[in-house]
Amino acid sequence: MSLLKRIEQSQGEGKGKPPEKKTVTGGRLGALQSRRAVPPGAATQKDTFSDLKARVQNRLLAEIDPSMDVSRVAEVRSTIQELFEQVLAEENIILTRPEKHRLFEQIAADILGFGPLQPLLEDEDITEIMVNGAKNIYVERKGRLHRVPISFESDEHVSRIIDRIVAPMGRRIDESQPYVDARLPDGSRVNAVIPPLSLVGPVLTIRKFFKNPLTIEQVIQFGSITEEAVRFLEACVKSRLNIVISGGTGSGKTTLLNILSAFIPPDERILTIENAAELQLRQEHVVTLESRPPNIEGKGEVTIRDLVVNALRMRPDRIIVGEIRDGAALDMLQAMNTGHDGSMTTAHSNSPRDTLARLETMTLMAGVDLPQRAIREQIASAIDLIVHQERMRDGTRKVVNITEVSGMEGDVITTTDIFAFEHVGYEQGKVVGRLRPTGLRPKFMDKIEAAGIHLPPSVFGIGRRR
Repeated sequence: MSLLKRIEQSQGEGKGKPPEKKTVTGGRLGALQSRRAVPPGAATQKDTFSDLKARVQNRLLAEIDPSMDVSRVAEVRSTIQELFEQVLAEENIILTRPEKHRLFEQIAADILGFGPLQPLLEDEDITEIMVNGAKNIYVERKGRLHRVPISFESDEHVSRIIDRIVAPMGRRIDESQPYVDARLPDGSRVNAVIPPLSLVGPVLTIRKFFKNPLTIEQVIQFGSITEEAVRFLEACVKSRLNIVISGGTGSGKTTLLNILSAFIPPDERILTIENAAELQLRQEHVVTLESRPPNIEGKGEVTIRDLVVNALRMRPDRIIVGEIRDGAALDMLQAMNTGHDGSMTTAHSNSPRDTLARLETMTLMAGVDLPQRAIREQIASAIDLIVHQERMRDGTRKVVNITEVSGMEGDVITTTDIFAFEHVGYEQGKVVGRLRPTGLRPKFMDKIEAAGIHLPPSVFGIGRRR
């Protein structure tokens, strides 16, 4: 995005008004609260700081060259710093070093970053950011929600930040389209809802991604999965089994999909299909496709279903769909049943059994009149494995089921748990338990062995003391 557009988006409520001629003199920012400068009850220190910030920012924006390339952040930041010092000197504004640093960082964040959210986005301990209107901001740390003492200047300020996020993706949010899915440059997932749908002002939810994607070793260390289960899943991915990762909202499905995709051999062509590109695959031969919403005239929409159909013509070795949530489920099942083995996707559900029921329901959403048994046969034939993940009461994410889809008995799809989470209890507020093998070997073991992979019986808990 050009700096000119960023300048337009960073303008405050006084947009269109000429900068005030009055200067601030005679001491620090705190002195603005004196009785002589501000009548009693006329303004708070926070209001005064906001006024000063608006004045300095307007002067600064008037001095900046709109043609500057904002992608060169270090260079632009240095230029802003020089102009900032110049403006303070010309207006005879005297601030302490902490006040000057705070003022500069807020102005720089509004021009180059995401305003008050910038420090939250840079905090690696924060996994989710929730903005409920201008004055209520919550974050998730270690699975727990906390309110933070940070706020926007107004609802319009929140809206400007939302526009800055969605505009580079060619998406829009307005009264005719009052909600949107988007992503940040680092892949973090963004959802925004504005009035009239939201009654509390603009609502922004950001699910952050790790700057350095989690490794399988870290996930094992966190207790989300065991070494035996990882070894089994690695064999399943390499032997080209079709896998569905299921779970509730925020349970870590996309993170697990990223981790499992690392087991795909580097000599395969991978196609990823998502609403907003979030997957962080490490292989070289990856083609990323992203759906597109309709334009302001209601035309030009490209759905996940359209992309799945088109992907079949692109000679993929593997198709990875970020999430199945509608009639695209039918096309995904068709792809899995027509030679595109090793495909993976995620789906929202409460259990492996619920995952099968949701796939059946989503297939019906495609508008194709198929008998129930035919749909279930498609699901049983296409899906080999369901990996179910849950977000526990203590905020941790754990894989709780690794379930084989073993076939049909009559009109019922049969499943077999290969691994299941054994819940022991709670200790100091933490969930105590472990993902354990059930002692059963999956029916698709012949596919794994045909790929030249041999798993010892101990992986399945056979011949080992529990």
